[in-house]
This record gives sequence, C-alpha cells and structure tokens, in this order.
Amino acid sequence: MILASSITGFITDWVTDAIGDHGLYAVFALMLLDAVFPAASELVMVYSGALAAGAFSSGVVLFGHEFESGLGAYVAMVLAGTVGYTIGAVLGWAIGVYGGRPYLDRHGRWLHLPPHKLEQAERWFDRWGQWTAFLGRITPVARSFVSIPAGVFRAALAPYTALTFVGSTLWCLAFAGIGYGFGTRWETFHENFHYVDYAVAAGIVLGLAYLLVRRRRSSTLSRRAEDPAR
Repeated sequence: MILASSITGFITDWVTDAIGDHGLYAVFALMLLDAVFPAASELVMVYSGALAAGAFSSGVVLFGHEFESGLGAYVAMVLAGTVGYTIGAVLGWAIGVYGGRPYLDRHGRWLHLPPHKLEQAERWFDRWGQWTAFLGRITPVARSFVSIPAGVFRAALAPYTALTFVGSTLWCLAFAGIGYGFGTRWETFHENFHYVDYAVAAGIVLGLAYLLVRRRRSSTLSRRAEDPAR
C-alpha cells in the first residue's frame, strides 16, 4: 500500500510539474495520451483550471500569446484538453480499425486492454451502440478504454468523433471548473489531494486481494470438477 501511494504521489507531482512548466502544451499532450492510455485526466484538468485562475506564477501561453488569468485562460485550457483528447481518441480508433482484434490479442496488455476489458467494451458497444463514445468519455477509468475498441468494433468515425468531442468537453469543463473554483486556494486543495493517493492505493490493494481470492476459488472449483468422487 505504501508503494502504491508513493507511485500515485509521484504521478501527481509529475503531472502538476509538467503543466506548471508547459501549460497548454502539456494539457494538450496529456489529454491526447489519456484517450488511449490512462494519464490522470482528472488531475490534469483540475490543475489546468487552477493555473487559469492565476494560482501560480506561470501563466497560460499559446504561441507567444499570454492569456490573462480568468475566463479567457480557463476556456483556453478547456479547449486544449478537449481538442487533445479528441485527436487522441481518433488515433486510438485508427489503431483499432487497422490493427483489429488480432493486434489486441498480441499487444493488448501493453495498452491496458487485456481480453476481459475488451470483452467489457464489447458489451458496452452492444448495449449502447454509438452512444458508448459519449458515455465512455464521462465515465472515470472507462474513458481511457473506449478509443481502440471503438475501432475494433467499427464504430462510424463521424458520430464517434462528434460524441467524443461533446463528452470530452463536458469532462474538461467540469474538472477544470473545480480547479478554477479553488483558484488561489490550490495549495490547500493540493495538500488534501494526497489523501486521494491513499484512497487509490487502498483500492489497488483491495483489487489485488479480490483477484487473488477469485483466482483461488476458480482453481478450487476446477479441481473439484476434475475429481467427480470429491
């Protein structure tokens, strides 16, 4: 649990440092990555909102133009996150289309898409169709596991992109709004945010324990099935 907490703490510090140093460009890149691989999008957008509110000495700059702290900077951060995420989602869709299921069978574990997650995504697409693109973008954790399966299951590109853009916009508006609302009180929020690290660490430990118990139970049932006399 201590190790998991240290890892999440490291990720938190790395993300905030990247955005503090590179502003809009870091938000764009991290959200693009998050579309296909979990990259702490909640933290990215919360911190970007705080930066837009003027909580830090660094400003919001795009190609030499500096946005004054306030609404303009907030909108710029939201657009950077939304556009970055949408482009990443289209790239993920392309990986799914051109790589197909055989590609994920071979390399899915490197993309955090093992067979059981791909099957879960397939159930989502069977149930919700194209709306999976929208629902997935506003669902924590699951939002990073929609893009590639969308390509594998041949979601139509135009509605997929449009629904992704709308869902991602809502996500970015909400989380950047949280950071913007805290504004100069960011340091207090950031300090308290480390409690989330502990919660995540506890969740990891509980998840591993659940998988271990489930695996042992499956092994026991298999042995019983192989031994009719028992």
